[in-house]
Amino acid sequence: MAEHGTLGARLGWIRSGLFWRTFLLLGVLTTLSIALWVGMISYVQRKPQAEQIAAQVISVVTITHAALTHSAPELRRELLFELVSNEGIRVFPLEVTDEIDPPPDTALMDDIQALVKAKLGSDTRFSARVNGVAGFWVSFKIDDDKYWLMLERERIAGLTGVQWVGWAGVVGLLSLLGAAAISSLINLPLARLTAAARDIARGKRPEPLPETGPTEICEANRSFNQMVDDLQQLESDRAVILAGISHDLRTPLARMGLEVEMADLSPDARGGMQSDIAQMDAIIGQFLDFAKPSEAAGFTPVDLSGMLEEVARSAARTPGVRVNARIEPDLAVPGHATDLQRVFNNLVENARRYGRTPGTETTDLDLSCRAQGIGPLRRIVVEVADHGPGVPPGQIEHLLRPFTRLDAARGQANGAGLGLAIVERVVARHNAELQVRNRDGGGLLIRIVLPPAP
Repeated sequence: MAEHGTLGARLGWIRSGLFWRTFLLLGVLTTLSIALWVGMISYVQRKPQAEQIAAQVISVVTITHAALTHSAPELRRELLFELVSNEGIRVFPLEVTDEIDPPPDTALMDDIQALVKAKLGSDTRFSARVNGVAGFWVSFKIDDDKYWLMLERERIAGLTGVQWVGWAGVVGLLSLLGAAAISSLINLPLARLTAAARDIARGKRPEPLPETGPTEICEANRSFNQMVDDLQQLESDRAVILAGISHDLRTPLARMGLEVEMADLSPDARGGMQSDIAQMDAIIGQFLDFAKPSEAAGFTPVDLSGMLEEVARSAARTPGVRVNARIEPDLAVPGHATDLQRVFNNLVENARRYGRTPGTETTDLDLSCRAQGIGPLRRIVVEVADHGPGVPPGQIEHLLRPFTRLDAARGQANGAGLGLAIVERVVARHNAELQVRNRDGGGLLIRIVLPPAP
């Protein structure tokens, strides 16, 4: 079953790859063209080739017949020896007991026989082998005596089927190499564009695409480069806007907090207003975290084991939270330490708010970090799970959407619904995989699979 799955994956890759599609299309067209070309040449040249071979056979038979007829009897032995030595022509008496193999049953041979018989007589016989000796055998008569004249096959043979296949194979191989080169040239601009788009998805700024070549490719690359510049400018403008929002909103909030502290208010009123201000400040922080860009080019090795141990200790100090941590030591991943810290803090806070164990006032939190796989397949797996009510299966995918809160399923709590959305964005920028599902036995399980640091 595994072999079938691997084969299916390979075939799917070939079907989906533009290079292989182009290469196979050109290869099929080239093969059909060569086959048609070989068939056409064979058909067109058959008649001239048959006429040439028949003329050669007729000429040799006629000359040999004349030489033997007009030579002195005492010189015939010497003449036959001369024909064998210099011309490769052998003459044998035709006996009734000769073992004769018929000539090849081909269209070319049929044409040769028809032309030779038209000149030498309809009783002319042909054979591919006489008494076990291979050659081109043709009969002729001198008076009432019959003879075999044998020519070496090399003298009358044109291109054989094997030779045709050989030449067609050479031409086909050269054509396939040309098809591969053409496919590469066609696929190269799209491969560059794909790689550049992938870099953007990972938070990197790609190298400018060459604005040369065919008009369509040139226009596409120019538009893409302009889009990259616009996105970069948008990121810069957003950074400035975020800085302004942080200053313009949090400064009045700080003044309001100070005024609340100095105002003559009852403790309950003061506490409520301070709680509202703190909540507004937290929501602003979530907005800023969600919109904050993250450059993959600035990734550095992060001590993930140490970070998670600190997160576990901090969570254990939180009232109403019990932590069960299983963290392998000395695990590191590439990334931004601040962003990863924010991810795990958000996951712990999400579990604290929504994952309270039913029938208790406590949140039981399971935190684990381990390495799995070896070599290029090695990955770091982090799991954060609670023992709460979980989430209806049909609504799990909605958890990662911005401003989404499933309060009915997970209990009421304050927030903007950006906690898991921030997690999803940061995880994607770190080239990692995020999995969210209900935990066996109740609760929500969030798994993050990260590549290890080099």
